[in-house]
Amino acid sequence: MAVKLIALYRKPEDERAFLEHYETVHAPLVAKTPHLDKMVVNRVTGSPMGEAAYFLIAEMHFADKDALDAAMRSEENRAAGKDLMGFARDIVTLLVVEEQ
Repeated sequence: MAVKLIALYRKPEDERAFLEHYETVHAPLVAKTPHLDKMVVNRVTGSPMGEAAYFLIAEMHFADKDALDAAMRSEENRAAGKDLMGFARDIVTLLVVEEQ
């Protein structure tokens, strides 16, 4: 069963600096992760229930749990994780989900 690692980012203090770092540093690091089938980045533009809780949602797609587990153990993922904690530690929530 396909799985995703989802990163939910709350609004950063400096949106421009966040997006520049995300697009030029973080996303390229994530793209190097072994077993990653696809990465989809979604910019939140609103909510029908008032202000949106999130600013950006990234979906990292993997074929199955074994592929995700192998990716999480990789050097490339460790580099992406270290970067993530350096620029978004206080605004990110990570979830693992199974596609239904």
